[in-house]
Amino acid sequence: MRSSRGSPSGTSEWSGSWQGDLRLPLVLAVGIFSAVAGDNIGYWIGREYGRGTIERYGRWVVGNPERLTSMRGFVTRYGSLGVFAARFLPGLRFLAGPLAGATGLRPLAFFPANVLGAALYVPLAVGLGYAVGYGLGEYVARLERVVGEIEHLVLIGAILAALALMGWRALRAARARREL
Repeated sequence: MRSSRGSPSGTSEWSGSWQGDLRLPLVLAVGIFSAVAGDNIGYWIGREYGRGTIERYGRWVVGNPERLTSMRGFVTRYGSLGVFAARFLPGLRFLAGPLAGATGLRPLAFFPANVLGAALYVPLAVGLGYAVGYGLGEYVARLERVVGEIEHLVLIGAILAALALMGWRALRAARARREL
């Protein structure tokens, strides 16, 4: 089966954009809605369950308590501007909502910053992905034919990396407990 552009169906999704298989307005709408909804859920979790939960489980996400304290300080210090800016900062992007909720940032301050940040970040990320696909698309398509479905290899690599990281952290925690 072939698409309207002559590409084999089953080509990886990210390449669908540069090949004309995906509708850009729909991709942007879904991306912005998803980003806003996800951060609003995180904000609610932060408000509902508070600092203790973030401190208890946040170290598993960010690695160490100092980094979590630094992120919390950033969101607390800059408020809604910090929520907006966090969208563009790796690591802080997904914790801005829960941290803003836990630090008591008002919903009327959080929501507009969250929406504006998503409205700027999502088109930027999609545009960069489109540009990479457009510039490297033919090479990736050729590589897919040679290697096979490349996304399966990436998924397996990501799963192995995540398992290795979790094992390493568990080993470090066990060693730290033994030293006490």
